[in-house]
Amino acid sequence: MTGTTTPASPATQAAPDAPTKGAAALLRTATPGWRRMAPGLCFGALSGLCAVLLLAASAYLITRAAEQPPILYLSLVVVGVRAFALARATFRYLERLSSHDAAFRVLAELRVGLVERLIPLAPARLGGRRRGDLLARMVSDVDQLLDRPTRVIQPLVSSAVVALAAVAGVAFVDPTAAAVLAGLLLVAATAGTLLHGALAARAERRTAGLRGRLADEILELVADLDVLLAYDAVEAQLRRVEDVDARLRRTALRSAAGTGVASAVLAAASGAAVLGLLLVGLDALEPGRPLGPGFLPRPGEVDPSMLAVLALVPLAVFDVVAAVPPAISARRGVLASARRIAEVAPDSEAAPKVEAAPDAEVWPEPRTAEEHEVAAPGAVDAAGSVVPALELVDVAVRRPGATAPVSAPVTLRVLPGERAVITGVSGAGKTALAQGLVGFLDHVGTLRVGGVDVAALTGEQLRRRVCLIEQDAHLFDATIRANLALAHPQGPEQADDAALWSALDAVGLGTWARSREGLDTPVGMDGVLLSGGQARRIAVARGLLSGAEVLVLDEPTAHVDPGLAERLHEEVLGAAGERAVVLLSHVPVADRLVDHRVRLEAAGEEPSGRSSE
Repeated sequence: MTGTTTPASPATQAAPDAPTKGAAALLRTATPGWRRMAPGLCFGALSGLCAVLLLAASAYLITRAAEQPPILYLSLVVVGVRAFALARATFRYLERLSSHDAAFRVLAELRVGLVERLIPLAPARLGGRRRGDLLARMVSDVDQLLDRPTRVIQPLVSSAVVALAAVAGVAFVDPTAAAVLAGLLLVAATAGTLLHGALAARAERRTAGLRGRLADEILELVADLDVLLAYDAVEAQLRRVEDVDARLRRTALRSAAGTGVASAVLAAASGAAVLGLLLVGLDALEPGRPLGPGFLPRPGEVDPSMLAVLALVPLAVFDVVAAVPPAISARRGVLASARRIAEVAPDSEAAPKVEAAPDAEVWPEPRTAEEHEVAAPGAVDAAGSVVPALELVDVAVRRPGATAPVSAPVTLRVLPGERAVITGVSGAGKTALAQGLVGFLDHVGTLRVGGVDVAALTGEQLRRRVCLIEQDAHLFDATIRANLALAHPQGPEQADDAALWSALDAVGLGTWARSREGLDTPVGMDGVLLSGGQARRIAVARGLLSGAEVLVLDEPTAHVDPGLAERLHEEVLGAAGERAVVLLSHVPVADRLVDHRVRLEAAGEEPSGRSSE
């Protein structure tokens, strides 16, 4: 297996329907299995049926009692009213309990699955998305996916069951009344849904995007408040927040207007059904017929007591069916959220397949999860040569969606304990190359770690052996202990104080930390309580704790005073010990500190991407 890749041609770029396929896969994942959903669906339908039966029994009880029959004839109806009233609330509670239990169980699986999808994409393949929008997609949009089982499937199924049962029950009393009720239910549900969609569909599709935009603007205001204050730009940022908020509010109002119109249509249809069934019942009523003790009329006749039932049953039925337009509306919101998530974290099955040209080299096969034996530092091969810790043969990287590598190929062979520096002007692709060395970006050429081609390693296996210390390594708003311990290969709980102090001493921060609060010294959000050099040293200390055989340092002296840069280079490279180090820098590095030099040329420069001793 080789590690050679070929840029995709324009014809093989992401298919436009990839997000749609990914959204469909997400919806399947977000929908509980039928065995989990069945109890909630049954309880929901039973709750709706009890609401209809409660109104029907109450209407019959009142009108029949007005005739003053023997109390024995009313006992069963009295019991029925009480039973339906209690059952309605009980079944409603059980429906909420079971349906939300199923949805929340799926939510836990869904969130874990989405994080697993994001891990191979972070940070390079996220397309430079803004943090607020990404947070909204992964939190608000994921939560909205739960509307599919609870606010789409559940009300649609319950409404259909209740409507069919009500029509069947009315048909047993009077077939003509049943036909009128069925026709009005169908017309009202269809008209309400169409009107709701015409008025609110566009607004509902835009709601999720506007929520993400608002989160973006608020996050920028809060996270960069100090900079905005310094440049007197707070008011401008507040106006942007207010503008997006106003657009979101207008969108929500348009959606509410659609809901209001749909409710009005259903209310009007409910009144029409009451009037229609009342007229049909009056036409079939035979007041001269002797009243018997039974509850049901003879065929073709309507008992006076049942006339009230025919007139009032539509009120309960339409109250249940009124959930149909909101359910269709919720479905549009769910689809919009699913598409937004799929744009960021596409499903592997829905991701577009890249087909290479007939004369082109092919993409590497998918990495397997099995362990591969990587040579230990200092190991020798069959020829007696030391196995390089890192070897690049004509390696270049390309960004997602790009049709060509971002820099010229690089050839480099770094043995354990050696230091290599890759230089170049800003924009030459040094950071992209660093991300390619740890698998964040696809590479062209052959890349080996400890004698093993990285195409045979998973991303996790590769990053256990090659540690990238980024130009702006993130420091959490916690203590030095917490920021260092997370890099321990056996987990933060296994990082003892001795190992943490050893890492701090190696990067020259031990004395400073002891003069403060030791390992419990806070670093502040993004390391605001530290100087630039101290933040870089803590990032390097994390790399030392990781146990990786190769350290890749991307611009470790960025934002550091030039007078401090050389001393920082010396301390950082010296702290690496017997590890191989690849240093990417646009500032000069003393010859005595490195074993190899490579100049990474930008577009238009003469090729020189070869190592020199």
